[in-house]
Amino acid sequence: MTIKSADLLVLNGIVLTMDSIDTQIKNGAVAIKGKKIVAVGEVDEFLSWDMSQTIDACEGIIMPGLVNTHTHFPMSLFKGLADDLPLQVWLDEHIFPAEEKYITPKSVRIGTRLSCAEMLLSGTTTCCDGYFFEDEIAEAVKACGIRSVLGQGVIDFPAPGIPDPKNNISSAIVFMDKWQAAASTINPSIFCHSPNTCSTQTLKKAKAAANDRALLFQIHAAETKSEWDQVWSQHRASPIKYLDQIGVLDQNTLLVHTVWVDDDDIDIIAKRRAKVSHNPESNMKLASGIAPVPDLLKADITVGIGTDGCASNNNLDLFSEMDTTAKLHKVNTLDPTVMDARTVVQMATTGGAAAIGLDRQIGSLEPGKEADLIVIDTKNPRLAPLYNPISQVVYAALGSDVRDVIVSGKIVVRNHKLLTIDLDDLLERVGSIGDTIKRELTKK
Repeated sequence: MTIKSADLLVLNGIVLTMDSIDTQIKNGAVAIKGKKIVAVGEVDEFLSWDMSQTIDACEGIIMPGLVNTHTHFPMSLFKGLADDLPLQVWLDEHIFPAEEKYITPKSVRIGTRLSCAEMLLSGTTTCCDGYFFEDEIAEAVKACGIRSVLGQGVIDFPAPGIPDPKNNISSAIVFMDKWQAAASTINPSIFCHSPNTCSTQTLKKAKAAANDRALLFQIHAAETKSEWDQVWSQHRASPIKYLDQIGVLDQNTLLVHTVWVDDDDIDIIAKRRAKVSHNPESNMKLASGIAPVPDLLKADITVGIGTDGCASNNNLDLFSEMDTTAKLHKVNTLDPTVMDARTVVQMATTGGAAAIGLDRQIGSLEPGKEADLIVIDTKNPRLAPLYNPISQVVYAALGSDVRDVIVSGKIVVRNHKLLTIDLDDLLERVGSIGDTIKRELTKK
């Protein structure tokens, strides 16, 4: 009899596979070999296996790592810098000037590591980013060990690292070509800021560049009434209709926010098979509005959950975002049955993976998929008793309950300790940048 073997077995927990039939295993285990999951089943099935290493989940929850479908890594440095403001004022008078002054290759690396630390410690194993100096971001996330889709930012005015907007597309192409096959956990893409900050020509060129490489095209779309009004004034169409008219909507397009959409817009998104990133806490904080997510899901549109950047949230905890997602739409529709816990967890795992084009690799715990998983410590008053694990994940768990995190078969968090980042050193560097910004602000 051949003895089966694996490099790592995570066992003695409730396994939420998030597979197509919602398989849950009460006393389950996940076997990992190299970067892949090789088996999922009851603990007894693995008694004869030869294991190099084990992690005892101690009756906790074993589930897929969470997928954050939209953020801006370096903006963690601006957390709390400008709050309680409308989006356009927040951007034009605070964020854009701060980026111009303080965003450098060095600060981008530090801000990215700060975001990675927060996400990994709170159970996010994959993140979709859109920003500038994306090459620096790629180097940082590679070292931190988080899986990522990284979109080089494109905008039609001077931006960090791209003082001449004429170079925005060429810079993105250089980035995509460099990273497309450079690291198994990094997936390059292109990120256009919005339909009111990028010209029609820019949007078309950016989408063509992504299509030529079969990569994701990301864009903020229909986020605010102000954006909607600007696009209507210029093109006599809603943001979604305009993007459709110029040919940038398809199955490899990720629309971020989609707050200001009507039934016709939803039909277009569904027809083109574009995907959506829902960022409820950012939309609430900036008073942008509420995306009609129940209607999007009814139209069979793939929707993932995102936090947006720390400057507009102000955290990257997807457990908090799941809780908000469920409750916001219940009260908005006055229907407690909408956005049930299973739907929301699906959005944060398999749905999120599909939204960013990685559903064949991640999102569920199944043999052959990448070994991205987390263990939630349920030995605390907030999570006891544990009647329904899925409900507890959405309505009770916090990111701080995540005990262990594995990405691509590598343990990156063990017993709440981050193994890929020197947290003390990082926080000292972040504090130094924060002190500099505070001193500059007090001079005004």
